[in-house]
Amino acid sequence: MRTRTEKGGALLTVLWLSAALSAIAFSVASTVRSETERTSTHIDQVRAYYLATGAIDRALMWIQIGPNARRPDGTPMFYDYGWPVLPMQFPSGMATVEVIPEASKLNVNRATAAELGNMLLAMGISPASAQEIVPAIIDWRSPRPGPSPLDQLYLTLGPTFRPRHASLEQIEELLYVRGVTPEMFHGTWSRNEAGALIRLPGLKDTLTVYGFNNTYDANTTPVPVLIAAGVPPDVAAALDARRRQRPFFKQEELNPFMGPAQGKLKLGGNSIFTLRATATLRAQTPTGFSDVRRSVSAVVKFNVDVKDDPSPYWVLRWYDNAGTN
Repeated sequence: MRTRTEKGGALLTVLWLSAALSAIAFSVASTVRSETERTSTHIDQVRAYYLATGAIDRALMWIQIGPNARRPDGTPMFYDYGWPVLPMQFPSGMATVEVIPEASKLNVNRATAAELGNMLLAMGISPASAQEIVPAIIDWRSPRPGPSPLDQLYLTLGPTFRPRHASLEQIEELLYVRGVTPEMFHGTWSRNEAGALIRLPGLKDTLTVYGFNNTYDANTTPVPVLIAAGVPPDVAAALDARRRQRPFFKQEELNPFMGPAQGKLKLGGNSIFTLRATATLRAQTPTGFSDVRRSVSAVVKFNVDVKDDPSPYWVLRWYDNAGTN
């Protein structure tokens, strides 16, 4: 016959086993729940990716139609030259496609040292950093019969490399240029006076390897590029404040700015555009949309001057992950 001590020990053992099994069950349930939520988020990301990709395809079709299709009141049904944003509705969500002419950026291969320096300073980059970056960009793109002093610096980095000493073919080459940090290239976030987060543009938003430095799109050209092009800072700020309220849709709306801007403004671009689509899924939330967003972008050249090519456009670059402004 068992004693009370033996019975108490057995009961204590059972209690410990129950607690251990409960802890294991709780851990398994927590892991399963976390994995389920992670899988659900991943599925939403994939769905948002394909929604954004579909928005790019739709935008290409709308831009090709252009102002030819019009409503009874005369307004374009899909797209008119110079429109900076194309909102789209889908059964599974909504997307916004930004139409950014490469003509709204400074050509990194053609810009002068003064233009590059003024642009960097207007972006908030310190004078010391600007004085380091500008000569490095000029050195990178300039042909040389022999190695430059900066070549020796690049050879000490890991991995080692040599500058091309030729025009930049892709804007991502700037990430290798001395003084350029990932934050400078991709942009960063800051808070305005009201405490709201605002995105500060990076070099990928202000520099391009396409186009010419003559006139710039009034709706999408970043303020630092306008300043680098010779537009007075107060005029650039006034233009930015005006387009944030409502984009410019007609050329005559630019008349108050054309004189002070020295004729540097126009609507739309030439033939090369970046189309950046940001998609959001519909969901059972108070806002009606999921918190998951996905952005993709494509650099597209529209066939406006090559008559013997049946292709309406060429996709020059595709980015599966594209930051938003």
